[in-house]
Amino acid sequence: MARDRLAALRAQRQGGPLSPTSPTGGYEMAGLQTQDHITNGNGASAQPVDGMTGFYNQISSIQDELRRFDANVSRISDLHSRTLGNMDDALSQQNAAALDELVAETRSLGNQIKSQIQDLDKEPVPPGQDARIRKNQTSLVRSKFIEALQNYQQVEQQYRTRYRQRVERQFKIVKPDATPDEVAAVVQSDQGAGGQVFAQALTASTAYGPTRAAYREVQERHEDIRKIERTLGELAQMFNDMDALVAQQDDTIVAIEASAAQVEGDTEAGLAQTGKAVEHARSARRKRWICFFLFLLVLAIIGIVVGVTVGKK
Repeated sequence: MARDRLAALRAQRQGGPLSPTSPTGGYEMAGLQTQDHITNGNGASAQPVDGMTGFYNQISSIQDELRRFDANVSRISDLHSRTLGNMDDALSQQNAAALDELVAETRSLGNQIKSQIQDLDKEPVPPGQDARIRKNQTSLVRSKFIEALQNYQQVEQQYRTRYRQRVERQFKIVKPDATPDEVAAVVQSDQGAGGQVFAQALTASTAYGPTRAAYREVQERHEDIRKIERTLGELAQMFNDMDALVAQQDDTIVAIEASAAQVEGDTEAGLAQTGKAVEHARSARRKRWICFFLFLLVLAIIGIVVGVTVGKK
């Protein structure tokens, strides 16, 4: 039976057919040998057997998702631009729906990347060269994610400004002699004072059709601005989370460096003690040889004295 298992193992490693001696069509421990991951008690996939291989797989996955995130931000910028240049209601609604869907997808993707980076920071890392590699790679993907968030933030801030400028132009179409305060009230809010100012302008305007169209577009742009404000708030929270990770890692690094310094100090002290012990051992060995030679010398002298004494007799 043991010989059959050994033959099956060799055949499996060489790519040959497995011995049908086990119910699984292979050797009895095939299930353990072919597992890529270890599962925890809940059946969820845990850390791979090869820790660094699993780590590199996680880094590669995050990098792929960062590329998707950047691509989504570029598409969001394009959809914002189309929104500002589109005059057809049907196309405008279709574009708005596509933009909302893409923003939601990008939000979910950003949260996923953030969670993965947080998981990497929480993983226990054994000391040594692997710890330095993990630290550098994790810092790299975190900095890339922060750059992607900053790019997204700049895109949203840019189009928030352009949407507000569009609202201002539309309001001046309705009321060309609007004061700066009235313009600011309409641009900043479509409710309260801003809504009252626009309603008064609508009442005083003689061009009912263009005025209503301008008012409808202002409402739509205000809705776009609110969505952008929400996205900017979410991005700000992600920045805070990343800053917290950096602070935690700094504390960890300080603790590791302090521990490493202590270990280095203990090692140096141990080496010093070892050197002293070696010197003591050499000194003791040297003294033993001296004593041995003195003993031989004493024996020789005694022998000579005895020999001389016996010879005289």
